[in-house]
Amino acid sequence: MNRQSLATTVTCLGDGHDGIWNIIMSIGTKEQRREILDWFHLKENLYKVGGSIKRLRKAEALLWEGKISETQKVFGNISRSQAQKFCAYLEKHKQRIVDYNYYFSENICSIGSGAVESAIKQIDRRIKISGAQ
Repeated sequence: MNRQSLATTVTCLGDGHDGIWNIIMSIGTKEQRREILDWFHLKENLYKVGGSIKRLRKAEALLWEGKISETQKVFGNISRSQAQKFCAYLEKHKQRIVDYNYYFSENICSIGSGAVESAIKQIDRRIKISGAQ
């Protein structure tokens, strides 16, 4: 029997910064990558919109399940520039917004990049120690 190895999916987790996604594009093919927008950065950007806590919590619950269109409708009638910026942010990253609830509950992969960011900061501090090279 002939055997072919299954393709490995590489999970690429990042914030909304274009520089991160430009680097990620060089990793394998699009089919080999699972691109996920960091949940905590997404939530941080959501709360920058401000306004009604009830509205923000509703939007957070929708985003937790990856419901982008429904979230955009929550802010659809708001003329505040921060709400419009957030809706544009959602549109830009819609292919990277997953059902975070499912990914988290099924332990498919991490939904936050905090551990990696922390490790990078720790390495950076060690490099800056006097005499370290």
